[in-house]
Amino acid sequence: MEYKGRKGSSNVEDRRGKGKGGIALAGGGIGGLILILIITFLGGSPSEVLNDLQGADSGPSVPYEETAEEKELAEFVSVVLADTEVVWTKLFREQGLEYEEPILVLYTDSVQSACGAAGASVGPFYCPGDHKLYIDLSFYQELQDKFQAPGDFAMAYVVAHEVGHHVQTLLGINEQVNALRPKLSTEEFNKYSVRLELQADYFAGVWARHQKDMNFLEEGDLDEAITAASAVGDDRIQEQAQGYIVPDSFTHGTSEQRKRWFTKGFENGTIEGGDTFKASGL
Repeated sequence: MEYKGRKGSSNVEDRRGKGKGGIALAGGGIGGLILILIITFLGGSPSEVLNDLQGADSGPSVPYEETAEEKELAEFVSVVLADTEVVWTKLFREQGLEYEEPILVLYTDSVQSACGAAGASVGPFYCPGDHKLYIDLSFYQELQDKFQAPGDFAMAYVVAHEVGHHVQTLLGINEQVNALRPKLSTEEFNKYSVRLELQADYFAGVWARHQKDMNFLEEGDLDEAITAASAVGDDRIQEQAQGYIVPDSFTHGTSEQRKRWFTKGFENGTIEGGDTFKASGL
């Protein structure tokens, strides 16, 4: 993706080196699924473990010195965020709506959000309570090493996916789905969670389509995003974690579903084509 010399977003909050201890799961985190799976498969209670960790304090803040690689990556995600602002402002305006730009928080190790404390092991996430995206840039290395999803556009997909959750919040979709939580069993609610995540993948694909239309995509970028979407499927993560899958526990969708809905968003380039809640069979 071409980003050198391009304007970044002004909506970036740098909290690196100011971590506050604790781990919590906030809405839409890609890495959060992995943590829950590992704890559950080891026979533990995710809620008890996470509650214990939430109270931890990592100590006083220290001045943060970024590496040259971190500086470049921070500039990259800032440009990606700026591009999402352009795309979603345009698409919302076409719907007669006003797009509220989210804040991207860069942090190291752990961070405090309106959704609670979160550790880097949770991965990038979006908190609807404060309309902010939270990213520890070390996740870029994790994408390459753990998920075998290298490339800058793989990270761009991650940012665009979390922005997709912000779009859902502005459209009232998050609120509608969360209202169902106390009315449904865990298994039934998981089905809605999957549709929510697949829609965020669709919205990430919509953003990618507009990147193509603006001639910002380079050869191989789309493949990098599709690889990343496929790498974080529930089935693949569960297979790697314990050797078998439990479909009723899926909360983000299979590798095939995530890849397919991202691709569908890329092909359509519109908000209207992403109603995963009315889609049959997904």
